[in-house]
Amino acid sequence: MQKDGMLMKVACAFGALACGSTQTQAQPNIVFILADDLGYCDLACYGNKYIKTPNIDRLAETGTTFTQCYAGSGVSSPSRCALMTGRHTGNTTIRDNFCVQGGIEGKKGDKTIRRMHILPNDTTLAHVLGAAGYRTCLVNKWHLDGFNPEATPLNRGFDEFYGWLVSTAYSNDPYYYPYWRFDNHQLINIAENQDDKRIKHNTDISTQDAIDFVRRNQDNPFFLYLAYDAPHEPYNIEETTWYDQETWEMNTKRYASLITHMDRAIGRLLSELDRLGLRENTLVIFASDNGAAKQAPLEELGCKGSLKGMKGQLYEGGIRVPFIVNQPGRIPVQKLDNLIYFPDVMPTLAAVAQAEKYLPKRRNGINLLPLLQGKTMDETDSRMLYWEFTGKQRAARKGDWKVVSVQKDAPLELYNIKEDMTESNNLADKYPEMVAAFEAEMARMRVPSPNWPLPGEVANSSGEVANPTGEVANPTGEVANPADEDNLSQ
Repeated sequence: MQKDGMLMKVACAFGALACGSTQTQAQPNIVFILADDLGYCDLACYGNKYIKTPNIDRLAETGTTFTQCYAGSGVSSPSRCALMTGRHTGNTTIRDNFCVQGGIEGKKGDKTIRRMHILPNDTTLAHVLGAAGYRTCLVNKWHLDGFNPEATPLNRGFDEFYGWLVSTAYSNDPYYYPYWRFDNHQLINIAENQDDKRIKHNTDISTQDAIDFVRRNQDNPFFLYLAYDAPHEPYNIEETTWYDQETWEMNTKRYASLITHMDRAIGRLLSELDRLGLRENTLVIFASDNGAAKQAPLEELGCKGSLKGMKGQLYEGGIRVPFIVNQPGRIPVQKLDNLIYFPDVMPTLAAVAQAEKYLPKRRNGINLLPLLQGKTMDETDSRMLYWEFTGKQRAARKGDWKVVSVQKDAPLELYNIKEDMTESNNLADKYPEMVAAFEAEMARMRVPSPNWPLPGEVANSSGEVANPTGEVANPTGEVANPADEDNLSQ
């Protein structure tokens, strides 16, 4: 008994995050909720004046809100790859929704495209937390399988999966009211939605899957990755009662309703955690995978505020996203302007779960746990954050400064984001030496990819890519040169 008591004291000494009040394990449960194409200013807690999000707002009011969080990319697949692997898009396996070469060929509508998929030797967040004893589950959207039916969440570290896959297109058809859906390896029917009936909304189906997973695993630590579709287009939702009195176009009402409907669903999940006595030992994170899309009512509802750009671009409106962290009595109530991005999630949650020894060697994020314990971290603003759509767009942020180019072969634009969050005043001509310094550091951060080669990077017979210096990238996107390892931690 004395030994057990000592062990518990040691576990609790890890910090406020590590010891729950109801469960016996030292490791807190982790729930990561990801919205799809939610704009930076779509939430009331981020300044929206029209859309009702009381449950998400409550998470912000009682937890830590980041005002300068960046997604992994401006579109879905590379952003989620950065989230799952801890690597930025100059170093990930998936760098855009479609790849230039390699991958697997398939169809998007009538158009033939190629998609790349996450690889068996990519270490995912689920691998890391699973190795530490967590039961891991993905609900709804994966978007890392490309057209490869073998690249499922169940083959990339997750114990359970309920949702849809790109490689099985009809598993989410019609969008938001699916008739087919994966239950782990098995495709099942949602009978209520047969014959294009719109009865069971995917947000509600996903929330029930999440609640059922929590109920089954209430006695052991779990990691729930709840990746909603909302508010991705097409804006299909029959329930719009929150906004029926507004004079908006129906498209606008449905967009807002998708967000408020998701907020209500999140409230259901939080209430269930409370009912089961798990809330105080559960870390909850809410974010969006990228900025709002061009189909959204950007001006009418102020989805991106004053930010420039939108989904698909590396301007602020495409990659700056909400990021809220909440755990009652454990996470301080604070609003932080530290520069963080999706590659930071893996090392941070590994620290929370006491799973750091399972982290992959190659990663780009840093552990943000000190910030979540109320401490300061100057290193968040002294490092460089990096993004690319290979050969098309580039961006980097360091301290107050950001460079960005959203057109092929266009020169980098330079902005002081602290003074010019709207990216209105290009200072590249005024500070050419700063642009040059960015160029040099960005070149060091990029690892050649066999699926997105740049001019001068020639694929050999094995599918590897050699860059002009002779370094070789293997199919995982890693460069076979140990001397570069330090550059990849930037």
